[in-house]
Amino acid sequence: MPVKSPLLLTAFLLAATLVPPVATRALEAAGQVLPAVQVSEAANREMQRRVPVSGSLAARQEVVIHPKVNGYAVTELLADSGDRVEAGQVLARLQDQTLRAQLAQAEAEHERASAGIKQAESQIASAAAALTEASATLERTRRLRASGSTAQAALDQAVAAQATAQANADSARDGLSVARAALAQADAARVIARLNLDYARITSPIGGVVIERNVNLGELSGSATLPMFRVIADGEVELAAEVIESAIPELRIGAPVTLEVSGIGRLEGRIRLLPAAVDPATRLGTMRVALDPDERLRPGLFASGWIVTQSVEAVAVPTSAVLTGEGGDYVQVVRDGQVETRPVRAGLIWDGHRQITEGLAEGETVLTRAGAFFRTGDRVQVIAPGEGEAAP
Repeated sequence: MPVKSPLLLTAFLLAATLVPPVATRALEAAGQVLPAVQVSEAANREMQRRVPVSGSLAARQEVVIHPKVNGYAVTELLADSGDRVEAGQVLARLQDQTLRAQLAQAEAEHERASAGIKQAESQIASAAAALTEASATLERTRRLRASGSTAQAALDQAVAAQATAQANADSARDGLSVARAALAQADAARVIARLNLDYARITSPIGGVVIERNVNLGELSGSATLPMFRVIADGEVELAAEVIESAIPELRIGAPVTLEVSGIGRLEGRIRLLPAAVDPATRLGTMRVALDPDERLRPGLFASGWIVTQSVEAVAVPTSAVLTGEGGDYVQVVRDGQVETRPVRAGLIWDGHRQITEGLAEGETVLTRAGAFFRTGDRVQVIAPGEGEAAP
């Protein structure tokens, strides 16, 4: 029989809030409406597992350019930050008068050493001729002495002369070795002088983009600890992204990465390098994400995004429809206005939905917001989305 008293109706509604199973039976007995609930239909939809990443843009390969000769003033600057340069292009020039003089000195020393080679060779030829003559004289003197036609003193003199000639020949050959060593030393000194003069031209070893210039006109080379220039090889900028250690086994080289870059917007990239180590303090690893060439990219820009490591078509329900208890995950199926608490196996969470791998079929209806106060057998009133929580 319907309840007429407002106080009694209030008591029944309060009971429905605090002890719904008992309140439901009480309300039914009193002829009142059942608890109003919203439901959702289990449906097939795309489910993804995403790994979040974040970090800063960095040069894929950066070259720092230091002067190779110190103590020479910068006389000309030919490149600045932001300039695109080619391999071998001159970026700056140093004062080179002293270096030119050193090269001239080295060239002169090389000429002197070359002349020393010729002189040594001439001395060898002269000593060889003298040795031949002394050897022939000694041979004649020995024959004459054997026949008694000359004195012993003449033979002794010829022997001494031949020994002296032999010593001179040996010395001449040693002199050639010394001259050749002097020429090699002079040649090395000339090469060094040429290199030092060439180093007065500060050049880029690679083609790319200058991202930093740390030198001014008049400064002495080598007076600062910073490099004169920093160049990004080929202008390639990529993301040095941090990723949590538990997600690293899921990552693969070449996997697509979707990013939001500060000041630029959404960009697509791909994993180029996986983390080689994990920071023991943060439990994060740093990977490299290759990006397509874009003149807007700058080292240091912040970027964040995600990597899709799994994508499946599966039965899914709103995440609020899945509860977790001591026995695992469960949902509350609604069939013919009656609640059934059913254990399920839940999987991926994506876009406000939860994958159900076991225990629920496509098309079944569940409470959109499952509640631990509902029990199997409770009756409910299903309302359409957008309606109030209570029946009118």
